[in-house]
Amino acid sequence: MTQDNITLASMGERYTRPDWVRRIILMGDSIGGRPRDLVPIDASDLLKLATASVGGMPAGDLGDPGWQERFESLAADLDASPMHLLGRLMTKQELLRSLRTRLLLTAAIDATPAITAEPVASPAIIAGPARSGTTILFELLDLHPDLRAPLGAEALHPVPLPESGLADRREMGECEQEFWADIQPEFLAMHEFRADLPVECITLTTGSFAGYHWSMVAPLTGWNPDLDVNFSYERQILQVLQHDAGPTRWVLKTPGHLFVLPQLFAAFGDAWVIQTHRDPARTMASTASITTMVHWMRFKDVDVGGYAQFVHDAFAFALNDSVNLRTTGVVPDERFVDVRYTQLVSDPVGALGPALEQMGLSMTDAYAKAVRDYLAHKPKGKYGTHRYKPEDWGFTAEGIRAATEQYISHFDLPPEG
Repeated sequence: MTQDNITLASMGERYTRPDWVRRIILMGDSIGGRPRDLVPIDASDLLKLATASVGGMPAGDLGDPGWQERFESLAADLDASPMHLLGRLMTKQELLRSLRTRLLLTAAIDATPAITAEPVASPAIIAGPARSGTTILFELLDLHPDLRAPLGAEALHPVPLPESGLADRREMGECEQEFWADIQPEFLAMHEFRADLPVECITLTTGSFAGYHWSMVAPLTGWNPDLDVNFSYERQILQVLQHDAGPTRWVLKTPGHLFVLPQLFAAFGDAWVIQTHRDPARTMASTASITTMVHWMRFKDVDVGGYAQFVHDAFAFALNDSVNLRTTGVVPDERFVDVRYTQLVSDPVGALGPALEQMGLSMTDAYAKAVRDYLAHKPKGKYGTHRYKPEDWGFTAEGIRAATEQYISHFDLPPEG
């Protein structure tokens, strides 16, 4: 647990906003502190805009007849949140783009219903906390000739757009991927978002309006995620992306899957879940840092202590519970592939070989070379160092390890540092 009677540094004390960000935020103050007056988030207006822009409302609903009601609830919740002006602009763009994506995806499936009969076979799904190797593992597996990860640009724009003369999908993806690092440059050292890099399920599924992207970017009270709907939407967007591309075996990733392993296997029964493992005392503070940063991009103030406590409690539970779920057979332990962070960074090819073999894939000389070449051009710390200590977030290493003792003991994880 977090330490009692300790004052944590605010986000404003930890980071300096770029001047252009600070000035846009001040625009909201300049009109009386009501940024909603400049950037309202209204569900009916967004629906009208999206429908008109794609040529009308599709006949189908992706098997989700309640999606509009859920979208309206989400938009109202976001509109009521105290986001600053830039946060509202980012969020409104994401909502409108996600609406268009959903409508275009629906139209594509309406036109070719057989798409939904195509299998999403044996996806490899990475789950683990921040700084446990999930991102670099994701990128390395995408290099394998028999695996494919969804890229940022195609996740945001999975079907051809109705407009002509616009920038291509990769360029347009910059506003939802690279833009985060423009708002707070330190974010790039925490996590590299790019439109041409593999993207997490959390971004792939924004158009379900049922997934965790929305609660990740803003605290919500009147809207709740729906995992069954979210996974159904994810399957359909993968089916559209793979259509006419020949056999596709997906590699996917989201740390949050660690919290919903039974629902994940209910949706993708033949999945391989690649669980990454590292000393939680080295991952917990980083997860708290990233979580608060995501909110700092959209809000003037962030409850640092509250978010840190939430991250600690949630991930401690999820890590320990992953042991319970696997050992009791609630989820199929034989479908898990365990990858240790320390081996992944010290001997990437050696760590990947057994993981691939377990999933029925091969470690070839060509793939091993591709891994080494990729890492040579992406050295650790390329965009600066993400510095984080447990004490900066109200934790102690000893306290974190005590809270996750079941997980540490089961996977025999030695302390780092």
